[in-house]
Formats: sequence, structure tokens, C-alpha cells
Amino acid sequence: MSEKMVGAHIDGGSQGAARTAASQLLSTTNIWSDAPSPPPLPEPARVPPPVPPAPVAKAAAPVEVATSPAARESRSGQWPPRKLSLALQGGGTFAAFTWGVLERLLEEPSIEVDTISGASAGAINALLLACGLAEGGREAARARLNRFWIRLMHEASFRSLMLVGGFSPAGSSVAFGPTLRSGQFDPFDLDPLRQALSRDIDFAALRDAACPKLLIAATRIRDGQQQIFRNDAITADVALASTCPPLVHCAVEIDGEGYWDGGFGGNPPLIKLAQESTTADLLLVQLTPSRDSYVPITLAAIDRRLDQIAANAALNAEIAALEWAKEHAAPSLRLSRIAAEDSVEGLAQRSSTDLGRGFIRLLHRSGRAAAERWLGQDAVGTEAQRALPAAEPALA
Repeated sequence: MSEKMVGAHIDGGSQGAARTAASQLLSTTNIWSDAPSPPPLPEPARVPPPVPPAPVAKAAAPVEVATSPAARESRSGQWPPRKLSLALQGGGTFAAFTWGVLERLLEEPSIEVDTISGASAGAINALLLACGLAEGGREAARARLNRFWIRLMHEASFRSLMLVGGFSPAGSSVAFGPTLRSGQFDPFDLDPLRQALSRDIDFAALRDAACPKLLIAATRIRDGQQQIFRNDAITADVALASTCPPLVHCAVEIDGEGYWDGGFGGNPPLIKLAQESTTADLLLVQLTPSRDSYVPITLAAIDRRLDQIAANAALNAEIAALEWAKEHAAPSLRLSRIAAEDSVEGLAQRSSTDLGRGFIRLLHRSGRAAAERWLGQDAVGTEAQRALPAAEPALA
């Protein structure tokens, strides 16, 4: 099931629609920007009766009120949205679920993809999608995604490459144990993975004007901060850095800086997506399970659950920040989520390094079905709200 997490429409159809509510909040609130807050307005002059007092503008007006018919139609509940930005979480082979979601979304000619953020395996799906859209539109994007994942299922050498080559950050400590430490011993060469990615992704096409805006995350080792790479800076090295598990590979160096997997700093980047998107409609595809009814007792199970908790920690913080923005200054923001765990039973007990063809096909089918349900919701999200447990907050 999908869940609609923040439920108001973008003011589409006016000049103000080019900036999202979150973007406007960015310029007025310190939580979103390092720029100083605007100075408070002077006290309004008293107006003697009987003339009523003139309305006083607030210092941080979050959203322009649009009066065009198109904007009114948007606020009244247009669904599905005409323009959509995507946040693609990483999670090893669980990303086959995202493949299914994207494939179904590409079949909707009325939906335009605006901005895509991604980390780790989510970054690979983001690059495949954006490259295809830039080169040949929806069909080309669908073909690139299909080719990549079908090769992953059927080519034994490529499957092994993805397992050890940074495509599956979670579970690496279980797979390889404490004997491998980045900078001490690196038995796997990154060049084969670089060649594989270069074969599937035309990095030059990412700088084309027709390409959606990309926000690809990696974790800067020096200070632990998230580094966002945009279209003009994305190379094969950036893709490798975003998918680099430190227990398997040495750090990827870019311009003298060492980077590890992007999932550590933001999986995926969500606040930055809201800031830079030109639409207020955001869709998060969440792969890593947030719920597990079992208490793990084995080393492998404990390690897997710790990976899951860590992968979602930064995401939950960003969702909470967007909820604050929605309640206080950005009522037009609409954030929806499609979560793999709502469609694949027992996902919390499955390994994100599982390369079984049957499992990958199950994830793909489940992603398509989840996207179909999401598209079929009405504008106020009644189906999604019914699917939420009564005791669980919508943004939890």
C-alpha cells in the first residue's frame, strides 16, 4: 500500500507555481538556509475609525495565493499530479521494487518528472531513469531500466559484480566479516563496475537540457557530511561513490576528497529535493523496512536490523522536518510514500544482497502494483489513510 503523507496541492498554473512552498520557506527560515532571516516588519500605523485597519503583511509569508483557475483546480484535488519529483531510497537488490514503480509511472503520459534524488542503489535507478528520459523519453527510460535489471538477473558475472561492487551497501559486514577494512585490503577492482555502469548510463546525456534535475548523494569521509552531486558534476566516479560500502571497497576519490556510500548521510536526500524541486508534489520510494515484529537474536539478523534502523534514521528526520514545514509555512507541500514493506510480506527478514531471480521479479511486480494503487488514489488520499494503522502517525 502507498501512503499519502502531506495532503495539499501545489498552486499550479500561476507564475508562483515555479517555486514550491518548501523553496519559498528556504528563503525565510533559518532551518532551511544559512542566510539570515528577514528583519521584522515595523509596527503598522493605527488607522482611526470608522475605517477598518488595513491588513498587515507577515514577515514570512510562506505561499503566494494564486487566483488563476488552474491553481484553484490544483488545490481542489487534481490527481495524479501533472509534475512529480522523486526521492529514491537505496537498499541493494530491494531496488528492483523501485524498478517496478518507475516502470509503471513511465506509462502515465500525463506525469512529468521534475527532479530526482537518490543514494546508493537509488542513485543507480535515478541515473538510468534520467539518462533514458534525456535520450529518448519514456520508452528509452523504460528500456534502460529493463536492460540493467534483466542483465543483473541473468548474467552471472554481472550479478557477482553488483554484489561486491557497491550495489548492496546493507549486509556487507555480514557477507565479508571483520577481515576487510577499507584502506587495508581491497580485493575487488572498481574498474569492472565502472565499465558496467558506463555501458548502461550515458553520463554526457545527464547534462542535456531535456534531462531531469538530479541530486545524487555520497558521504564525505573527512567530516561525515552529505555531498550532493548535480547533473553537470555526475560521472562514473560519482555513481561509484554513491554506491561504495566501506567494508567492501576503498573510498572513491573525487577532486581530492574521499567518499563512501550516500546512504549514510541521507537515504535518499529529501529536504534538498523539496528545496530544489519546481513542484510541490514529491514521491518517496522507500525500500528499507522500518517495521519488524521479530526481535533478532543471531548475529546476521541483528546486523541486518541495525542496517535497517540506520538507513531510515536520516530519512525519518527529514520527513519530520517537512512535516514541520507543512504545518507552519508550506501548506502546498504534498509528500507521498510508496513503501516496499507494505507490498512484500516479510521483507524485514530478507537480505538486500539476495540476487535470486525469483526474488527480484517479485520485487519488480510488487513495485508495479504499488504504483498502480498509488495512481488510483483520489486526491484526498482516502484509500491511503484507510491503509494506515490507527496508532501510527502518517509521517512515521
